[in-house]
Amino acid sequence: MTTIDLNSDIGESFGRWELGDDEAMLDLVTSANIACGFHAGDPSTIARTARWSVQRDVRIGAQVAYRDLAGFGRRFVDASRTELTDDVVYQIGGLQALAAAAGGTVTYVKPHGALYNTAVHHDGHATAVVDAVAAVDPGLAILGLPGSRLLELAEQRGLRVIREAFADRGYTPSATLVSRREPGAVLHDPDTVAERVLRMVSDGLVEAVDGSTVKLDVDSVCVHGDSPAAIEMARAVRDILGANDVEIKPFS
Repeated sequence: MTTIDLNSDIGESFGRWELGDDEAMLDLVTSANIACGFHAGDPSTIARTARWSVQRDVRIGAQVAYRDLAGFGRRFVDASRTELTDDVVYQIGGLQALAAAAGGTVTYVKPHGALYNTAVHHDGHATAVVDAVAAVDPGLAILGLPGSRLLELAEQRGLRVIREAFADRGYTPSATLVSRREPGAVLHDPDTVAERVLRMVSDGLVEAVDGSTVKLDVDSVCVHGDSPAAIEMARAVRDILGANDVEIKPFS
């Protein structure tokens, strides 16, 4: 039977500002990319999200980002390799402490937003993330875009890599994500998203914004927790995968 991990970016509320329905999403996914305070999330939000993850036996990952709360981590920050390495180490360590207090452990790292997209092609920033993970715990996996410099450099360092696809994001013909500034960057219809995910998982293919077909290698699929129809999309994805004999389970 084909198996696939479902992950979601969660823990992104801040103080009284609530974003997404984390408890509902945690009932649907197998891995939780918990914000670590640099693009979103405060200590109490992170702590309760870690507790909810442990209660549901959902895998915990550190969603590390540029230091950009105002921009939700979606703006490039021209940090040096050393600065960025230290920032990522700091974020992983903070989540490790809060996860441990909740009775859980951090098992992987996923960059967020601009850092995720920059690490696809930027050697310095991709290396900084790899340096940070290797320094904190080389047993941590790195979740990222197939074919990215991040995953290539991680493999060269002997780190485990998890290849990720996005249920609700548009793809370019070169298998990168369409910029959120451009049309077709984000998908909103649950049925359309579910059909795309089934094709990704079953055939390793996705339709790009220009109508061409792109090949993907997929270990985990992300449904963004901050989309208006996030819960409906995650349910639709689970339903269609289950109906087609695809087992949803954490990556092994």
